[in-house]
Amino acid sequence: MQFRRIGDVQVSAIGLGGMPMSIEGRPDEARSIATIHAALDAGVTFIDTADAYHLYADEVGHNETLIAKALAAYGGDTSGVLVATKGGHLRPGDGSWTRNGSPDYLKRACEASLKRLGVDAIGLYQFHRPDPSVPYEESVGALRDMLDEGKIRMAGVSNANPEQIELANEVLGGRLVSVQNQFSPRFRSSEPELELCDRLGIAFLPWSPLGGISRAGELGDVHEPFARVAAAHGVSPQQVCLAWMLAKSEHVIPIPGSSRPETIRDSAAAVDLVLTPEELAALD
Repeated sequence: MQFRRIGDVQVSAIGLGGMPMSIEGRPDEARSIATIHAALDAGVTFIDTADAYHLYADEVGHNETLIAKALAAYGGDTSGVLVATKGGHLRPGDGSWTRNGSPDYLKRACEASLKRLGVDAIGLYQFHRPDPSVPYEESVGALRDMLDEGKIRMAGVSNANPEQIELANEVLGGRLVSVQNQFSPRFRSSEPELELCDRLGIAFLPWSPLGGISRAGELGDVHEPFARVAAAHGVSPQQVCLAWMLAKSEHVIPIPGSSRPETIRDSAAAVDLVLTPEELAALD
């Protein structure tokens, strides 16, 4: 495994996104735990979750609880694993997603996440999604307070635009360490946010990084260039996609979601794939 940095913490260059293990289509618990253990075996030391990764209204924090259980059951040392969670996005249980960015709510959500994860301080806590009914600086101010109180060790934001990233860093007194936005071959509109993170020297965490890269190859023009490069290297298009992202900046740490041991093993192997300048240009 190769490593990059989030704040002052060294983490694997590929992380594990936990969402698929807790929402629609989720596998049984045994397979999810096997997936997390496979990630750890492959050298993954960064796991991303959120309190909103669940199906039903009475199981808030399902994914956080699952990850805590998997880490406790792992036979090896997990002291170097950074678990990042998020607050401010909610699932009422009817399949919809809602938002609550009020400072009081975020602080309560953080306390609940602390208990589910079984830690004294959350390694990385992220404001999940801007709430249009609450001034952004007030929401991020809650993270600043939690940092100052020692409830969280690092703070990040998710689904933020460049202006919000700049504002968050200002509110946090220069302590913003990460931005988690959607970015993939099919979804390229977060390029400005990636470039800003590169300039600021903070981690950019692409969620759903494999969007447009299908194992069945039915997505046409988006998939085809990655499949062509993959065939030349004898690897999967998914590995090519992640290697392409890693080459964009030393601050990029993709977090592919997975619910099968074999898929996270394949994703983790992307750190060993070196693409030529010509291949990177073609994929861009």
